[in-house]
Amino acid sequence: MKEKIIEFIKKKVKEANAKGVVIGLSGGLDSTTVLFLCVEALGKDRVLGAMMPLEINKKEDLEDAIQVCEKLGVKYKIIKIDPILKSFEKFLDLRDKLVKGNLVARIRMCILYYFANKEKSLVVGTGNKSEYLQGYFTLHGDIACDFLPIGNLYKKDVKELAKELGIPEKIIEKTPSAGLWPNQTDEGELGITYEELDKILPLLEEKMSVEEIHDRTNIKTKKIIKVKERMEKTEFKRKPIEKP
Repeated sequence: MKEKIIEFIKKKVKEANAKGVVIGLSGGLDSTTVLFLCVEALGKDRVLGAMMPLEINKKEDLEDAIQVCEKLGVKYKIIKIDPILKSFEKFLDLRDKLVKGNLVARIRMCILYYFANKEKSLVVGTGNKSEYLQGYFTLHGDIACDFLPIGNLYKKDVKELAKELGIPEKIIEKTPSAGLWPNQTDEGELGITYEELDKILPLLEEKMSVEEIHDRTNIKTKKIIKVKERMEKTEFKRKPIEKP
């Protein structure tokens, strides 16, 4: 899988005649894994990391992202986005936490594409299959990218690949978070652990019934139904833009 993804990265960059790639780095597992893969595929000089923290984000996450870039010899930029968000708050009502969080994801997307345009590069997405199938992403935000190297890997597969790539254990075992508001975690929002989710999703893809999945995994029926419903309700987010 590692070699397949590396060849895929090389192919996409060559097809676009791009100079390199830009990656949004959070200090978490997914973005770090994608960074390592891009460096292996293209070399450190063709990869740019962009860190876009909010004041509420953990300082150690930014420090981890910086350390990884410095270890790999990758150039990086740090853009603190609180001033940008505050300028939106002058004109828009952002009291709704989810609305504000989605806006944060879209601000980050704008910054990534700014650097991509400036550097004549492509934006690399960092989402995994577990999140993609649950619609756990912001349209025109964190899902906005030119290609998605780990988009066919469940979270458990990303962990295995990260170990093979030599990513620090600290990052592999870190609690996943998009850093959109204080104490936000991915599993908290999804309402299920990635471990359970990654047992359910492949079986749903095989068209197994809720009862069959329960018998196979011993996971509560209620949780399986919730995952199935979320998959169905977010299908619109995975469809291409339609025309009449």
